[in-house]
Amino acid sequence: MTTARATTRRHTVIDSPYGPLTLVATDGVLAGLYMTAQRHRPPEETFGTPDPGPFAETIRQLDAYFAGERREFDLPLNLDGTPFQRGVWAELQRIPYGETRSYGELAENLGRPGASRAVGLANGKNPVGIIVPCHRVIGASGSLTGYGGGLDRKQRLLAFENGTQDTTPSLF
Repeated sequence: MTTARATTRRHTVIDSPYGPLTLVATDGVLAGLYMTAQRHRPPEETFGTPDPGPFAETIRQLDAYFAGERREFDLPLNLDGTPFQRGVWAELQRIPYGETRSYGELAENLGRPGASRAVGLANGKNPVGIIVPCHRVIGASGSLTGYGGGLDRKQRLLAFENGTQDTTPSLF
C-alpha cells in the first residue's frame, strides 16, 4: 500500500514597486508569485500558512531585480501545469531582460507555429509572474496585449527593463 505524501504550502506577502506580491511555496519551493487583482489568481485559502521562511532567497533576488541590479533569476521553481504550459513557461525564461517576443515567435520556438493562441492562454496561466517573465510577450504588431496583472503593470515592467520607466509613484 502506497501512502500519498503530504504537501506543505506556505506564503508571504512582500511590497514591490508594482504593488503587494504574494509568494507561495510548495514543499519549500517557489510555486507562485501573484499580484493583487491578478487574473487566474488562486483563492487565498490555497496559499497555505503564512510563513516568510521559505522565501529569503526569492525576496533577495526580487529586491535586486527591482533595484536594477539583477536581470535573471536563479531560483528553483515548482510550476504546476500541463506539459504544454510548462514548455511555454520554459520558453518565457529564455527571453532576455529588456527584450520582447510575440506569441507567434514563442509558438515557432516550441515547434508549434499555429499555436499562438494556445501560447497566449498558457502565458496567462503562468503562476510565477515577473520571475517567469510573461510580461515580455507582446502581440505580433508590437502591441501590448493581455497581462494577468493588468496592462498598466505590463507597460511599467517593460519600461523598467528598458530604462524608460517614469518615476511616478505606484498606483497599486
